Amino acid sequence: MELQSDFLHTAVIYLGVAVIAVPLFKRLGLGAVLGYMVAGIIIGPQGFDIVHEVDPTLNFSELGVVLLMFLIGLELNPAKLWQLRKPIFGLGTAQVALSIAVLMAAGMMMGHGFAVACAAAVALALSSTSTAMQALEERGLSNTTVSQSSFSVLLFQDLAVIPILAFVPLLGMGASAEPTSYEDVLKTFGVFVGFIIGGRYLLRPVFRLIAETKIRELFTAFSLLLVIGSGLLMEAVDISMALGTFLAGVLLAESEYRHELELNIEPFKGLLLGLFFMAVGMSVDLSILFDRPLVILAIVAGFMLLKGIVIYHLGTMAGLTRSDRVLFALLLAQGGEFAFVVVALIQSLGIVDVTFASELVLIASLSMFITPFLLLLNEKIIMPRFNISTVQESDIERNEGHVIIAGYGRFGQIAGRVMLSRKIPVTVIDHDPNHIEFLRKYDFKVFYGDATRIDLLESAGADKAKLLILAMDDQTAVQETAAMVKRYFPELPILARARNRMDLNRLKMAGVKASRRETFSSALEIAELALVELGYGAREAHQTVLRFRHYDEKNIAGAAEFMEDEKSMINYAKRTRAQLEEVMSSDQEELSNSDKAW
Repeated sequence: MELQSDFLHTAVIYLGVAVIAVPLFKRLGLGAVLGYMVAGIIIGPQGFDIVHEVDPTLNFSELGVVLLMFLIGLELNPAKLWQLRKPIFGLGTAQVALSIAVLMAAGMMMGHGFAVACAAAVALALSSTSTAMQALEERGLSNTTVSQSSFSVLLFQDLAVIPILAFVPLLGMGASAEPTSYEDVLKTFGVFVGFIIGGRYLLRPVFRLIAETKIRELFTAFSLLLVIGSGLLMEAVDISMALGTFLAGVLLAESEYRHELELNIEPFKGLLLGLFFMAVGMSVDLSILFDRPLVILAIVAGFMLLKGIVIYHLGTMAGLTRSDRVLFALLLAQGGEFAFVVVALIQSLGIVDVTFASELVLIASLSMFITPFLLLLNEKIIMPRFNISTVQESDIERNEGHVIIAGYGRFGQIAGRVMLSRKIPVTVIDHDPNHIEFLRKYDFKVFYGDATRIDLLESAGADKAKLLILAMDDQTAVQETAAMVKRYFPELPILARARNRMDLNRLKMAGVKASRRETFSSALEIAELALVELGYGAREAHQTVLRFRHYDEKNIAGAAEFMEDEKSMINYAKRTRAQLEEVMSSDQEELSNSDKAW
């Protein structure tokens, strides 16, 4: 019970300080990342010492980086990843190699030996994926050229982790690095290939089985199991967890379950990334900064300047505009999470002492801390002064002028096939895995999800759609979705499927432009055939059905006032039925005579 109490107290501390600090920093224009870091400093050992143990929090919160990489992978299908191969291996290789070379040279000029300078350069050469991608997301720049270039470099850095960790022990004085055995190589290769094949061919059937249970929390649990399990599997063969989860995301990028996965994981990613940034703030050893403030700040400034210059010139080679090159350099000039791993390794190998290791961690942390300020300076002063603007590119996957059909069963399929026959782009949302599996065989683009969720409709492009057709079986879901869409997307026209006359009135009150009863027309066709079989003329039967339809639709509005009163509704139905019989009787002679011209 005491352990549970401690956990809850710690959770309340983290959540409370985040809820206070982050909105404040966002309001000041400084960004959420800086808010989380300051919150960490306040509650950490260097602040009020409310939370004493930093390492457990840091280790746990790294799941946020893992989830971030998975979500990034979901945005990149294998074809897109192949298109990015040149910037990944071109820009990425150049950035890592040149940054290590420049920083190592600067370290040796400061009097450090080759091994120490090289180890420090390796620790600081890699950038913070979480800081850079979070900054781009906050500014709405996730689909820009600079975002693509930044992501390419960051992805290569994750790929470079494996050879770097193998290389670092060679720097240790007298450290003997054990050669990698053929068995280890084969094991790594086997796991890697099995991971790709399994992810490609086994995940869809498993997701289908999970979806068939219609238990949302089970789908969420399996989503987290997939992400964490794939990361641990890769880590077991000395491959980066972040790289493993990124590959899992890529393998599911074309899956019908992609949007539902994003929606389920996004809240966990946001919370854990916030916790990670707080842990970074708590890990900063401010005593070193207070002892030698000018020296430490000068080293941080020099390190970021040298690295930024390298990245700026790489941006020139990549064809980025001037504004994009500045942003590119500011995003990647800081140190990253990997510095904590490398510093711990080189300290354990005896390459650096405890004091220098603490200084390296402080330098990396301060550079991450300073980055939001530099980005704000760039936005508020540098770009306006030089009349520079960053224009966001459109999302190439986002449909515009399309029709969204929610529910693709027997009703929705007919509407969808008509749209597609006229080459009208259609986005389909359905929560029935059997529909998804069937339609996928016929190359339909259909996504698994619940249309009553506003975030899913946003992902489907409801703000750019021309029309929304609600074709779900569940009338409660139809009415809830209609009301929600009219609130969040008031300009989006809605057509809806109704089950009976009461549903028609409810949908009209919810703001639906038009609705149709699902079996009404087919039932009238059967009635017309029945009249013919009973001896009525074809014309008389057809006109009878038309007049019935007109009279029935005319009286629907009158039934609206009795929706909540069953007795009154029954009396109203009896009156209208008697009136209908009277109308039909008075028109019988006209209907019979008109059959001769049919």
